[in-house]
Amino acid sequence: MEGAIPKPSEKRVALVTGGNRGMGFEICRQLASSGLAVVLTARDERRGAEAAGRLRGLGLPDVVFHQLDIAEPASAARLVDFVRNKFGKLDVLVNNAGIMGVTMEVGDEAAVKEIMRSGKDQNEIAEWLKQRTTQNTQQGEECLKINYHGTKNVTEALLPLVQSSSDGRIVNVTSAFGLLRFFSGEELRQELSSIGTLTKQRLDELSALFVEDLRRGELGRRGWPADRVYAAYQASKALVCAYTRVLARENAGLRVNCVHPGYVETEMNCNTGNLTAAEGASVSVAVALAEQGGVTGAYFDRMEIASFV
Repeated sequence: MEGAIPKPSEKRVALVTGGNRGMGFEICRQLASSGLAVVLTARDERRGAEAAGRLRGLGLPDVVFHQLDIAEPASAARLVDFVRNKFGKLDVLVNNAGIMGVTMEVGDEAAVKEIMRSGKDQNEIAEWLKQRTTQNTQQGEECLKINYHGTKNVTEALLPLVQSSSDGRIVNVTSAFGLLRFFSGEELRQELSSIGTLTKQRLDELSALFVEDLRRGELGRRGWPADRVYAAYQASKALVCAYTRVLARENAGLRVNCVHPGYVETEMNCNTGNLTAAEGASVSVAVALAEQGGVTGAYFDRMEIASFV
């Protein structure tokens, strides 16, 4: 009947952003293998549909695709309508989509394989990659737009559906690069740590201040991360961590956490990680499927609860 309210799905329902490849694809596969219905989302419609088809081909029939550009409110609104009409609720939201916001020039695949076989440790490989990485102001702004504002945009849009679940979970994929130890400004560190008073509006303001300082070439003025190549990525992930904690404070009935999956082999780092996509994905999946009534507002470094500093 037109206008009827859809009956909530009897199965638990999960939605994963950036699910068409790498760790996002593995998160979808592992959640579906655990018995959840999964909405795989991706910006590229063809690649997203193909990824969902591959999962169904692996014997996971309850995987569907819906297009999503996390930075576009209209795209998120269409996704909300789809989930509401098809499932009536959302039990698990995994915000995995993100970008580094840099340009990496490492040569061909053979060059990467050579450095991986060189016997260098992970820190040395990371430094080798950094030396071949650049970022301009536009890329830095895009990094904040996608990683912080995009995550917040999708979460706020889907929040009522997660609240409709009897045990709603939100997992935000972040990075150890977003820890507050990388910020030189004590006032900035204190503000991002003051979760009792911090607001979403203030986080938006801080994002705008970072972009302003980035444009002026004055990141040290307020004490942002000093690494000019990765500063935008670090700031975006720190804001995601703070947003996670604010969201947990405001939604006591939900489990809202963020995870650092480790240095995972993905296209974002030219496949120089020391963990497979499956190993990285297992962290988000474990936090998403943890026993009811567990921790909220926490930061997981792999499977261990750790400090945001």
